[in-house]
Amino acid sequence: MKEGLVWFLLCLVVAIHQRGSAEEPVRLYAAGSLRAAMTEIARAFTARYGVPVETTFGPSGLLRQRIEGGKRADVFASADMQHPTTLMHAGQGGPVPVFIRNRLCVLAQPHVVISPETVLETLLRPDVRLGTSTPQADPSGDYAWALFRRAERLRPGSYGVLDQKALKLTGGPQAPQPPEGRSPYVWLVETRQADVFLTYCTNAVDTARAVAGLQVVQLPAELAVGADYGLIVLQTAKLPAWQLAVFILAPEGQQTLAQHGFLSGALPSTAP
Repeated sequence: MKEGLVWFLLCLVVAIHQRGSAEEPVRLYAAGSLRAAMTEIARAFTARYGVPVETTFGPSGLLRQRIEGGKRADVFASADMQHPTTLMHAGQGGPVPVFIRNRLCVLAQPHVVISPETVLETLLRPDVRLGTSTPQADPSGDYAWALFRRAERLRPGSYGVLDQKALKLTGGPQAPQPPEGRSPYVWLVETRQADVFLTYCTNAVDTARAVAGLQVVQLPAELAVGADYGLIVLQTAKLPAWQLAVFILAPEGQQTLAQHGFLSGALPSTAP
């Protein structure tokens, strides 16, 4: 974490000669799982520096594609390291520190009998509908398939079963869309489109707060999948974008993220 912050401070020194208009917003692209935390951080940043932040939230893979397609972004906060690192290797910015961590949990409907000890058994049951996000488009889906690979090592044949039955209900261009302003997970569980979901623990906890009776089940150690979130400042960004990146890495930003359930502390420094 300290090395990552040093990297950004060094880059901030390099960028200091660039002068952006105080009225020009910093364009922040961020993973959908960061919506609540980053909205709060953006407001605090604007209050501190007087620089507006224009936020765009969505699946990290689709956001990366938009940036690659020429959409203007200054800071990209991804739910994984791969997407911002791909931009860095393409010469579109850098470096890419891990700025926060998350982990995968099971969000289960009230009628499902499940515990950390029976997670795999429950996921494999033919009568249990399994919801996930969409791999490649959304890191949450990639993490779900990482769990499937762990399951295969525990019980041969599990990967094929889980791969075939997984319903890609969020994160992809073909995923069903909730009504405007509705949380996708709240909408999906209320419309009972799956019995269990593999999603970020932060999403699971927020959804369980909104819908009575839902269960948030931690994964056992042998199935546990963690999520490193990576941050990149794009090549064309001006000084306020670097200031926002450092603000996210600094104690105030980290505390806000932690209050929303993310895991901070002892973070790796940067992507290779």
